Amino acid sequence: MREMEFRTVVVGSGCAGFNAVDWLMMLGEESCALITEDVNAGTSRNTGSDKQTYFKLSLSGDEGDSVGALARTLMGDDVNGDTALCEAASSVPCFLRLAALGVPFPTNAFGEYVGYRTDHDSRLRASSAGPLTSRFMTEALEQSARRHGAGILDHLLACRIAADEAGVTGVMCLDTKQNEWVFIRCAHIVLCTGGPAHLYGDRVYPESQHGMTGLALEAGAEGANLHCWQYGMASVGFRWNVSGSFQQAIPRYVSVDREGREREFLLDSLSVRDALNLTFLKGYQWPYDERKKNASSRMDLLVKAECDRGRRVYLDYRQNSAGWDADLLSPEARRYLAQCGAEQGTPIRRLRAINAPAIALYRDHGIDLEREMLEIRVCAQHHNGGLAVDADWQTGVPGMYACGEAAGTFGRYRPGGSALNSTQVGSMRAAQHIARVSRRQPKGSAAGTLPAVPAGDAAALTAFFQAAMSRCAGVDRDADGMRRLLDQGRKALENTCPADLADPDLKERLLLRDLLITQQSVLSAMLYDLEQPGPGVLMTRGLASRRQNARPLPERDLWFERVWRAYRQTNGLE
Repeated sequence: MREMEFRTVVVGSGCAGFNAVDWLMMLGEESCALITEDVNAGTSRNTGSDKQTYFKLSLSGDEGDSVGALARTLMGDDVNGDTALCEAASSVPCFLRLAALGVPFPTNAFGEYVGYRTDHDSRLRASSAGPLTSRFMTEALEQSARRHGAGILDHLLACRIAADEAGVTGVMCLDTKQNEWVFIRCAHIVLCTGGPAHLYGDRVYPESQHGMTGLALEAGAEGANLHCWQYGMASVGFRWNVSGSFQQAIPRYVSVDREGREREFLLDSLSVRDALNLTFLKGYQWPYDERKKNASSRMDLLVKAECDRGRRVYLDYRQNSAGWDADLLSPEARRYLAQCGAEQGTPIRRLRAINAPAIALYRDHGIDLEREMLEIRVCAQHHNGGLAVDADWQTGVPGMYACGEAAGTFGRYRPGGSALNSTQVGSMRAAQHIARVSRRQPKGSAAGTLPAVPAGDAAALTAFFQAAMSRCAGVDRDADGMRRLLDQGRKALENTCPADLADPDLKERLLLRDLLITQQSVLSAMLYDLEQPGPGVLMTRGLASRRQNARPLPERDLWFERVWRAYRQTNGLE
């Protein structure tokens, strides 16, 4: 076994991970390293949407915005006020830092970062660098981190966190290239591992993304709002969200049965007028929303019902839906298409007018929307819950931090694009806390940190648990099915074998182990929410859940001279 030592280890190579290690280096914390299973994998680098959104304080126009107003939008009754306030207050500096690093967020002729309205918000706070916003962010932050001399250790799969009563002591990793164990002693670990993508079979997460939330749950961290997921329609040949302009171009929805017969199934349940207008609305209201299940989210349920019947569902941009008539469109839809210059006679021409890069994106991945239909399913897209953190993104385990989608800073109604902002704010605050406040030093031992792993056929077990999760714990949740799955997962975790470097399936067993640990807590939280719904943050430790009131929006001092004095004292400037 190889051993290493750093004061701080960052796990994950997305835009949260690279931002964390870059900030640590800039703050003088040179005893740090970023570890990753694959530096080019992960959600940030490999996913997006029609125009992937960064949600921030407004920076254009005359509508008037404030940090407090943005924080209240982020809150709801199941989001903590202190983390919401941090994400609101630091959204502008984090956004402008990305722009300074070269992420091409557009400005008008006068330098205003113009915005648009996104999911669950009524203001024009959203910006975008196009379908690949998070990739641009990741690449820019990686370049910055490398310029600052950050250590980046590739091919290390973190599989178990060591901790004692005082907090984190180290992390055990599998070197997937050298096929050896590596134990890294550390005093701090910053988990930027993304959401637990591997829980679901139907998912828009890239194949390279699996998440490792079980690492922290096993080490004693609590989950927050683990039951809260975001689902939406996504393409499956090439995994991508079909939100925004993909819907606003108003494509034709088609299902194909096993005999190859096509049917415009929306028209079995909806009038032509409703089918056209609800399709358009899915652009603004893409995530499934229980409150809209008789409106725009009825589309998700109709698509899922077709898939559950064994049919394949497609978007067809080549021709209009049966009964197409532009006069049936709502005033909002007609106004939007007119403003975009998208009043052409077919969906593909309208999509080209609204967002030509969206067509090129699919063509680059072997799908020509001008000549073929696009297969879709309702997929898990984002975990709005995660690990419970404080205003410095530290979990309840001293020295363990969680940033980006791994952190549970969102509830049911996350504004679209707020996740990208959270990756930057959370990782920045974690780095600042480690550099300026924490005095913990490495002291760990590798003893007893090798995990036992599930026995049996790892690939078959993984596929079984993923498919079952999509079937009973997605947009429509089946309590009995979830209880059965919970019991099956418990039995799989009890049927273990020693982790063995000679096992060709060792990596898959380690991932399956993490999947099962995470799934147990997520299903428990979902069942608690079904049986005891209510306001507040749903906290979960192991299989036990409870609700607690969200921490309120903090009272803060806005008197300049007092804040200035406190800032100088905190930052050693006097």
